[in-house]
Amino acid sequence: MEPDTAPRPLDHVERAHLRSPGDASHVMYRYDAAPEFAGLLERFWIPVWSVPPGREAPQQVLQYPVTLLVVSGDYARFYGVVSGLSTTTLTGDGWAVGVMCAPAAGALVARGSVAPFTDRHVPLAEVLGADGERLTARVREAMAGDPTSLAAHAVAMAAFGDALRPLLPVDAEGELVNRLVAFVEGDREVVRVAQVCAEFGLSERALQRLVQRRLGLTPKWLIQRRRLQEAAERLRGRGTPLAEVAALLGYADQPHFSRDFSRVTGITPGAFAARYAG
Repeated sequence: MEPDTAPRPLDHVERAHLRSPGDASHVMYRYDAAPEFAGLLERFWIPVWSVPPGREAPQQVLQYPVTLLVVSGDYARFYGVVSGLSTTTLTGDGWAVGVMCAPAAGALVARGSVAPFTDRHVPLAEVLGADGERLTARVREAMAGDPTSLAAHAVAMAAFGDALRPLLPVDAEGELVNRLVAFVEGDREVVRVAQVCAEFGLSERALQRLVQRRLGLTPKWLIQRRRLQEAAERLRGRGTPLAEVAALLGYADQPHFSRDFSRVTGITPGAFAARYAG
């Protein structure tokens, strides 16, 4: 995408973002990454918020198994995967420009295993060096005027592209982990690690090492996260019984599903449906 071309926001709702129906604290712009970054970058998201003085707007996310790069007016960070529920609290007026990487990208940005970054973040310059500093400056300059401007968004995304383009092409192991994550996320019949091993011809030990190195997690976590994201999506609908949700996601029984869901989100499926449905 050329910097002077105003991109069009996506109109789909991320199932990972557990936004309350009445939350009017921010406007969210979402854009696909340019085709040249296929396998490296997934999509950009740009929230612009205004929260009244003295109030807060917590944003909760069941993060995908990928790393994130985020620049705002106050910080610039590289985020590893959050294994539980990620919470960001919005206050005052502000904006952020973030890119959701493909599974392969984290190890390329970090120049090694992403396991040390699980459940933590570091300054962007710590992983990208001077390129990270230039990226931060360019994004802030683009967003300084009108952070809702689609043209400003295009310039900011172009800055990310220039900083991350040197990581292309994606390496063979990275392509493998992209396919592996797509397989787990795309088939709700995948409920056991052994199914992933069989699909990709890997021993359980080899699979464990691959996922730990490239994602900082475990294969079992990948499966559980997909199931919980789909559960959250279904619970935000209307009238689906909990037992039916559990069965659709391959749980042996409703109590097992409820324990998994509550442990990660801190709320029971029934309470979640009551809070977020609509």
